Order: sequence, then C-alpha cells, then structure tokens
Amino acid sequence: MDIPAKPSTHNMSGWTQDELERIDTAEELQLASRRANGGLHSDVTMWVVRVGDDLYVRSAYGPDNPWYRRATASGAGRIHAGGVERDVSFEQADPGVQADIDAAYHAKYDRYGPRMVGSVVGADAHRVTVRLVPRADHT
Repeated sequence: MDIPAKPSTHNMSGWTQDELERIDTAEELQLASRRANGGLHSDVTMWVVRVGDDLYVRSAYGPDNPWYRRATASGAGRIHAGGVERDVSFEQADPGVQADIDAAYHAKYDRYGPRMVGSVVGADAHRVTVRLVPRADHT
C-alpha cells in the first residue's frame, strides 16, 4: 500500500511559507550576529525583502557598517520579524538575483523616497547584500 507523502511546509530555502509571508510583510527586521563565545550582539533594525523563497538584507552604509562586518565575520546570528524568531546563517547573495532584490526594495520601500531607498539599491548595495538562510538548529 502506498502512503501519500505528507506535503512539506518547508521549501528548498528552508523557510516555511508562513515564515516567508510574515517576514515579508514586516516593515523591519531585527538582526543580531553571533559572538565568538556563542552569545549574540545587540539587535540592529533594518529593512528586509523577499525574492522568491529567499530573504535578503543590505548594509545601507556599505561594507564598513559595524553590523555588516560582524555578520560577515561570524556567518551566523538570529533574526526577528513579523513574529518570527529564527537562527540564520549569513551568505553572500547570488549576483544573478541582484536586480530582483533592487526591484523588491523599490516595491516595498519606495514610499520613503529616493534618498532612503537609494541607500539600499544599485551597484554599491549589491556588494553588501546578505542572504538569510535558516539554520536547522533554530530556536
């Protein structure tokens, strides 16, 4: 007898559809990078966008922004947004998705004006784009 497979609530990115929707509709995300001793740095508030089944953040002030330096050095941390709390890994975004990420920032945040959105779109922002990948050992 064949037992039908139970439909998965997780997609290939590791996020559930509920998590993606809740984080995507959140105005902001809090991100804390992991310290060498396993603790967390203080939360930093930032914008977050969804492209397909992936979530991205960008450093509005370039590669020297302290949160960005800590996140890329540690490679891991925790995010909070839309009622979702999740341990994540920080990965460099695929160059092929950068235009879609720009479009997602424009669609979600253009109401704040070109100066604000301009800090997170374009070639300079592409270099500091972080893909948020949920960790299997999340809390």
